[in-house]
Amino acid sequence: MQKTVDRYLPAIKKLPKDRPLTKQDLLTEHFLMIKDGTTEIYYAPHNEYINSNAKVIIVGITPGWNQMKAAYEQFIQSIAEGEDIESCLIQTKKAARFFGSMRRNLTSMLDQCGVPEVLGIPTSSDLFGKSSDLLHTTSIIKNPVFTHGKNYNGHQPAINSSPLLQHYAYEVFPEELAHITSPALFIPLGKTVEQMMYKLIEEKKVSGHTYLNGFPHPSGANGHRMKQFQQNEKQLCQHVRKWQEYHSSSFS
Repeated sequence: MQKTVDRYLPAIKKLPKDRPLTKQDLLTEHFLMIKDGTTEIYYAPHNEYINSNAKVIIVGITPGWNQMKAAYEQFIQSIAEGEDIESCLIQTKKAARFFGSMRRNLTSMLDQCGVPEVLGIPTSSDLFGKSSDLLHTTSIIKNPVFTHGKNYNGHQPAINSSPLLQHYAYEVFPEELAHITSPALFIPLGKTVEQMMYKLIEEKKVSGHTYLNGFPHPSGANGHRMKQFQQNEKQLCQHVRKWQEYHSSSFS
């Protein structure tokens, strides 16, 4: 089956290999998928691989610029090392997901919720390393979205006020989740993602997972995340334990 990346490979191969990539390199018509007013959606090579056997699903709003940049740089490196396209996509997924300080904040909170104990791994950071086979990461809008050239924050425009964003949230995203074969611990990052999940569950577009609601967005820009986490920590831990009990056969 043809992959979306095939359409963008010629342009990717022309990107510079001897320096960090910039917005001038990537936010161009060569990688622009669709535009609606000031909202632009770009291709990034980290969002095609789906780990259908994942035990944990972590969902953000949309990949930001840093994640997009890291994805392209890893993909270019993997191509240069002679890997086939499927391997390039897998390595790109692993390298780019929740890139940087966000990943550290995220794994710290997952550790405190007891996720490693359930999965039988030393630390949640292993989900991004040697235990990556347990993890699938994605976004409500899986391709990078920019408004006025800046990272989309989920509010301007609101997803439900944009037919373009609605298509990704209500059609593309559920289709991706349908590939996950076992009941997973589903972690929506922040209130916007959580609210979207409520809508999708109500419309019966997603089902079968345990949802860790109340989990703060791990971005460093969320200055209230620790307070939010402390307020919700007890219920978050309870949800993790219930998931372990309900799906104990999945870990045997």
